[in-house]
Amino acid sequence: MIQLQKSWLSTTTVNFPTPSTSSAQALRYFMMKLQFRVLQTSSNANLLHSPLSTSDNVKCCKCSQLKLRRARVSCTTTTNREKFGQSYVLFNSSTDGSRSAFTVPVYLRDGLSISTADPNNAIGRRLTSYGNLGKRFFSKAKKMASKHDNMINEDLSVDKSPPKKQQAKKRGKNSSGKKKSLKATNKSPEKETLHDIGKMISTKKCTLKHLYPPTGKSVVVVESVTKAKVIQGYLGDMFEVLPSYGHVRDLAGRSGSVRPDDDFKMVWEVPSTAWTHLKSIKVALSGAENLILASDPDREGEAIAWHIMEMLQQQDALSEDITITRVVFHEITEQSIKSALRAPREIDVNLVHAYLTRRALDYLIGFNVSPLLWRKLPGCQSAGRVQSAALALICDREMEVDEFQPQEYWTVDAQMNRKEQGSSGEDFSISAHLTQFDSKKLTQFSISSHTEAKEIEKKINQADFQIISSKKNKMRKNSPTPYITSTLQQDAANKLHFTATYTMKLAQKLYEGVELSDGKAVGLITYTRTDGLHISDDAVTDIRSLVVERYGHGFAPENARKYFKKVKNAQEAHEAIRPTDIRRLPSMVVGLLDEDSLKLYTLIWSRTVACQMEPATIEQIQVDIGTADEYIMFRSTCSRVDFLGYQAVFKDVETKAIQDKENNGEDREKAFKILAALKPGDPLHLNEMELKQHHTQPPPRYSEASLVKKLEELGIGRPSTYASTMKVLQDRKYVIVKSRVLYPEFRGRMVSAFLCHYFSEVTDYSFTADMETELDNVSAGLTEWKGLLRDYWTRFSSYCERVSGVHIHEVEKMLEKIFGNYIFASLPEHNRACPSCMQGTLIFKVSRYGAGYFIGCDQHPKCKYIAKTLDEDDVPQNNNSIEGKKVLGLYPGSSEQVLLKSGPYGYYVQLGEDRKQYLPKRASVSHIKDVDSITLEDAVELLQYPVALGNHPKDGQPVVLKLAKVGFSIRHRRTIASVPKNLKPNEITLEKALELLSGKDVRRSGRPKNKPKDKEAVETI
Repeated sequence: MIQLQKSWLSTTTVNFPTPSTSSAQALRYFMMKLQFRVLQTSSNANLLHSPLSTSDNVKCCKCSQLKLRRARVSCTTTTNREKFGQSYVLFNSSTDGSRSAFTVPVYLRDGLSISTADPNNAIGRRLTSYGNLGKRFFSKAKKMASKHDNMINEDLSVDKSPPKKQQAKKRGKNSSGKKKSLKATNKSPEKETLHDIGKMISTKKCTLKHLYPPTGKSVVVVESVTKAKVIQGYLGDMFEVLPSYGHVRDLAGRSGSVRPDDDFKMVWEVPSTAWTHLKSIKVALSGAENLILASDPDREGEAIAWHIMEMLQQQDALSEDITITRVVFHEITEQSIKSALRAPREIDVNLVHAYLTRRALDYLIGFNVSPLLWRKLPGCQSAGRVQSAALALICDREMEVDEFQPQEYWTVDAQMNRKEQGSSGEDFSISAHLTQFDSKKLTQFSISSHTEAKEIEKKINQADFQIISSKKNKMRKNSPTPYITSTLQQDAANKLHFTATYTMKLAQKLYEGVELSDGKAVGLITYTRTDGLHISDDAVTDIRSLVVERYGHGFAPENARKYFKKVKNAQEAHEAIRPTDIRRLPSMVVGLLDEDSLKLYTLIWSRTVACQMEPATIEQIQVDIGTADEYIMFRSTCSRVDFLGYQAVFKDVETKAIQDKENNGEDREKAFKILAALKPGDPLHLNEMELKQHHTQPPPRYSEASLVKKLEELGIGRPSTYASTMKVLQDRKYVIVKSRVLYPEFRGRMVSAFLCHYFSEVTDYSFTADMETELDNVSAGLTEWKGLLRDYWTRFSSYCERVSGVHIHEVEKMLEKIFGNYIFASLPEHNRACPSCMQGTLIFKVSRYGAGYFIGCDQHPKCKYIAKTLDEDDVPQNNNSIEGKKVLGLYPGSSEQVLLKSGPYGYYVQLGEDRKQYLPKRASVSHIKDVDSITLEDAVELLQYPVALGNHPKDGQPVVLKLAKVGFSIRHRRTIASVPKNLKPNEITLEKALELLSGKDVRRSGRPKNKPKDKEAVETI
């Protein structure tokens, strides 16, 4: 027998009579189901539970595991000592004084005796042999031994008890009532409090049976519909492949979903749409032998598999004879899918721990920083942990650009020529640049003014030149590494001008599969979210074979090339991104893919082939030209490709879609031959000289490609997060993209400055990078995840407490100090004296009643003068902005002034001053880019609108030509038609207006009549 006991406490065991029924009946007799989990490296066991009361209130609840409440003891499970030995320990656990839980393995059939000891209370239960109850998890349980009979470990428990109201209702019902259906549960999406997942997932690695060829029905759960259809075609009728559509639950989107004070419990909620997907999976499990969780092979995929298993267990959808396994598909091909099914495993608890750690940290940072930002900087939200670091990079670079002081320098270029001996008289020209003057080597700033450049020019014109030296050398240019997520995003941005988000969208489609011309569906590339450079041996063999066939033996290296990641926090778990079949040439999928998808596939195909080819050999030549005494020296250089090597694939007809249209190879070859023909001592004549003025340039702003590269270098974020990082920054209007360059908005710069000033450690680049390292350690099982959470939360919460006491005036002064020159640049003569009270000073202020910022008098409320209202469109990005108002002149035939003013919706012209109970006539000029060019005549013409063109022939209602913010438009009742930009407003007649109103590009204003409101199902989470 197995006995649960504590040697130093008095133990009372009450053995109930053994029922003379089968194992299943015995379990129903006690209304319990035991689930087996044994750890590989320790004697602690993990399992789920439901409550079991003790003492005078003895109660057994129908549950999927056995759970003891209020046991107030530490427990150890031991075996029959005569059979297994004195020190054999299967299970031990310590409790925090409120809970303990246990389970037993499959091969122990002698019955079960459970004893919990308490100074005041005790309870015992006895079960007979219950058969192969653990079969659903392991085919065979391995024996374990411990050096101690009694070990005390940290309590790992999960509370899934229903709300108190539901418990009260259940007490009045028979515990053997019908199971609660999934449909009933769907009415109230589930909320659970997670203490730890240790009870739910085992880290023990046991040998599971192969899932292919199938021996019975199996349900495979993947993430997307497309992937499900492709895999279903490979596996046949014995497998039913269903999509989960991503995560089936997430942290509740409200404060308190992660509770640091309660051992980091987490509150999860299930979206209403996820219940439909869960119900489909539950229905499919009827009669199935295996549940195969095949979500993506990363932390998120591991978490999705765990969430699905948990939700199905809570719905009693997993019977005892169903085996739960985890498989990963690195590529969607028939061979890869079937191979993965022959190597099933368990859910990796360490990966799930890493997911929970990241999710909890991101939640805690977001839900604690955002309220502070809302109070200190109205309208601003936290950009998130990784996004804040990316925003800081962009804003720091913008600060470098603002503070940059250009420096002038000059260069001297020359064109030299000579008659070729023995030629027909044809001249050739050599381009060279000045490298030495006055026998001194020139640096970038050696020639700093036009005067110095002119003096040098005079001396050069008086000199005679000849070839001083000629030097050749060869260099090898190594083949590029295969693509990982970040480098794919960078190359797609640089060569194809794709955004990171768009690149990942196309790559996901290629990974999930397309239907080929023969009707079969197949994934074209391997998994897209990876930072490993490894390529499988079979794939390398195929690539090298293709290189030999297509380009020749000389282009394939003697040994296969192997690549390893050298950047920070690299994970080698997955293969690099490559085609699933390298012999599927880009020309074979023309017509099956859209233009952009074809370009991306071609990019991946060519890079994969190139990575297993010989390096290119580049031949360089350097010719020094100068005076005989080397007082003045010029240099001319050129290079040519001596051996194409891997570059041959980029000149292949298959890569035509991504080839550079500019081909200057012939010009380079010609220039190289000219320089190679020159010998020391050959005279040259100066044909032309050019003095060029230059100014140093500020560091370039980040593009998406360069920002991804920088984030990767610093170890910030993961490949799968870069695209979403860019999207969040743009959606929150912290960053704007112009010509593929990232510019920070003023709102984004304020948020970054606030975080960097008050949360210096959190926004430090090393913080996020170190966090990624710690998450990798959690994934590897080297770091305890809750300990990591406590460490970071302790430090972060201290920042929050300190910042909560900061007054908003301190924030205003901090921002004014940092952005003062930027904010007050538009003030006349940079004068900050208040023109209203003449006593105050204009300062930067935050609106207390909205999301605005303005320049106002510091004598408020005595002086309520506002010089300018700031928002992201008005902050001094336009040096020609109009401050206050500008008088354009007098309106013809009256004494009213025509004013050009700026308002919250842009610039406008106004007739007359603002007066009480009088609304002056106004006209928007937002459609005019250069507001400084607006004249009095322009304003008078705009103020005549709206103009009635006549009445509509059908209903007699007026047809009006109006001036809107975006231009002119025609309006008839609720119908509005925009006026084409190539059509002048004075050319529009009633007939033309009616033609526009009857066209396709019309819209209707207001709410449609007699249209019932959509009723939305509101669910209480």
